[in-house]
Amino acid sequence: MAEQEMTEEQVKALQEKLKKMSPEELKEFQKQQCIFCKIAAGQVASKKIYEDDRCIAILDINPANPGHVLLMPKEHYAIMPMMPEELLGHLARIAKGLSHVLLNSLKTEGTNIFIANGTAAGQRSQHFMIHIIPRKENDKVGIEIVSGKFDEKKINEAAKAISDRISGKELAKAETKEEKKAEENRKEKEEAEEKGEEEKKEETKKEIGLDDIARLFK
Repeated sequence: MAEQEMTEEQVKALQEKLKKMSPEELKEFQKQQCIFCKIAAGQVASKKIYEDDRCIAILDINPANPGHVLLMPKEHYAIMPMMPEELLGHLARIAKGLSHVLLNSLKTEGTNIFIANGTAAGQRSQHFMIHIIPRKENDKVGIEIVSGKFDEKKINEAAKAISDRISGKELAKAETKEEKKAEENRKEKEEAEEKGEEEKKEETKKEIGLDDIARLFK
């Protein structure tokens, strides 16, 4: 039997319920609904090519090109501003390594590495991820930034709005309570491991080195 769509009353009731949730409750609710959280937890099958204790990389099942990689944190974050800076830096390092592997293993001529940050930018899933797409000349992958023409007034207005935000130190680090809580939990976990679980961590860790990945493709 086909799944029935929610009625207007049910939608409104759900919206009211979401409004009353704390940031922690809302995050847990989103996590329960997120297919990529289930993939990261091993509850849904995927073509996994890399994993460590903080992130996972899988092949897109509907790739722009063969070898299209989706790199994402295991913890649920919807968009980049929610991400702890240390975790974001870790993902950037892994993305760099995976790009290098794709270039060598698939004999590609380049890679696109991008983030769709928000629905207006083309984000289709509410789980932050980095796309790494192998490219070749004339492969007809539709990733293109079209240059537009805008009057100088609009450009100046945009420049001022951005500059005002930067001068207001918002670029430095604007952590939400949710970000801080996630960072505190991560630090507590690391401290616990350092105090007596280092050996267990090494035995259960599912990390695959980038060099190992490169060798798999040879």
